Formats: sequence, C-alpha cells, structure tokens
Amino acid sequence: MYTIKDLYDLDHTLAKDYLSQFTYPWEALKGIKDFILELGPTLGDDYEQRAQGVWVHKTATVFPSAYLGSPCIIGPETEVRHGAFIRGSALVGANCVVGNSVELKNVILFDHVQTPHYNYVGDSILGYFSHMGAGSITSNVKSDKRLVVVHNGTENIETGIKKFGAMLGDHVEVGCNAVCNPGTVIGRNSSVYPTSCVRGVVPENCIFKNSGEVIERKAD
Repeated sequence: MYTIKDLYDLDHTLAKDYLSQFTYPWEALKGIKDFILELGPTLGDDYEQRAQGVWVHKTATVFPSAYLGSPCIIGPETEVRHGAFIRGSALVGANCVVGNSVELKNVILFDHVQTPHYNYVGDSILGYFSHMGAGSITSNVKSDKRLVVVHNGTENIETGIKKFGAMLGDHVEVGCNAVCNPGTVIGRNSSVYPTSCVRGVVPENCIFKNSGEVIERKAD
C-alpha cells in the first residue's frame, strides 16, 4: 500500500521514468535535484529557461513576486502566485497551483496538484489531483533529528533518510491546518480531516479523522 505503484499513476508526471527506477517513493527524494538538472535542457521550445536551472512552460503564469529557485521546472498552465517561494529541487507538473506564501523544497508535484494557500511542502511527493488545504504542511524533519521511520501498524520501515515529509497518493485531500509528520504516507483517494496530526500510513480509500480513528470511505 505504500509502493510507487500503489500510490501513483506515473502517466501524470514528467518524472515517470525517474520514479520507475524505485520501489518506494521516498527512495527518489535524494536524486530530485540531479534529475531536474538533467531533464531541464531536454524539455524543448515549449519551455523558457528564465534563469540558470529554471525552466518555465510558456503557458504557465508566474506572478512577479514569486521566487523560483534553482533547479526547478514549472509545467503547462500552472499558476505560481504572489509570494510563492520555490526554494529549489522542485518539479511542478501541469495545471498545478502554487499559491500565496507557499514554500516548496525538494518535491515532485504531479499534474493537477493544488497547494494554494500558506502550505509548506518539503521532501515530499504529491500525486495526481492531490490537494492541500489552507495552512496544511508536511513536516520533514523529526524533532530528535533521527532518521525517519515509516510506521504501518506494527510494521516499521527504516528509510535511512533524515528529511522526509509526506507521500500523498493520487486524489488525496488534506484538510486545512493539518500537519503531515515526517514519514507520512497517504493512500490513493483518502482524505485527512482539518487540523489533524497525521503520522504513519493511511490506507487508500479512507478518511483520517484523528490518530485513533481512520474509517473506510463509503462508495458514492
């Protein structure tokens, strides 16, 4: 339930070939910077190189006060709004929203991802059509600075990395002011209640209400 194949439809990202090399999505975090630097020069005439290591699709909208740090790629029809801070190592897909006061660092955002208001997204991968409500964040370093472990019930998966925010599957909804703690993995089509504090693995097609209450989503 937490492999790349479980979480993502890779047809909705320029990182398809890159991610296909790995079993678990967090294995891809260390190489995002180098991957973007290799991919950028191959993108063709539909992209403009606006600075060293910064490629923006000609149909994307980047507001004047937004900061695009190197390396990054901004996809077609995407909006990067006022005050957005892309620190670097960010691949942002097509038809995405990077909103006001949003900070991105070492991330892959699939197509149609929305991070529209006051979000921090670091060392994370956000799947197709995933959405983070206003003020929701991915916390990417443990308070004790130890290596991140993914907890799934009684199973503990050692990742071997210190910085790991959240892996959101396709069509995941994260409510306003929720915190995804280091090592959070949320399965496809699942939702997180506003103001929740999420840790570990949330199965697909579920609703996370709080740490003791995760229920299966009812069919429409």
